[in-house]
Amino acid sequence: MSQVTTHILDTSKGEPAQKVTVHLERPNNSDGWVNISTGLTDKQGRISDFLPTDEILEAGIYRLVFETSSYFSKQGVWGFYPLITIVFEIRDKEHYHVPLLLNPYGYSTYRGT
Repeated sequence: MSQVTTHILDTSKGEPAQKVTVHLERPNNSDGWVNISTGLTDKQGRISDFLPTDEILEAGIYRLVFETSSYFSKQGVWGFYPLITIVFEIRDKEHYHVPLLLNPYGYSTYRGT
């Protein structure tokens, strides 16, 4: 399993959000962000392979960018948030699980296990 993982639950349907593109990014030196990895949520709404299992990220600020617009449009639903960006800090070599609870008009997140 990757050091950074995520999963998405569509709370409006009570089901995992499948086939959502998610980008793992870190800041670069010019006030922008650089993509480290991109994944697609599976049938359980999970991405557990952003990074090779033996790769450890340096301490610092990272973010996950969820492409929710395409997810909702495939269902014929308008979603208020076309992209959801969650910024978080890695401080050590531990596992970081960043879940997303999603519906067309809101979302929440927390540090999972």
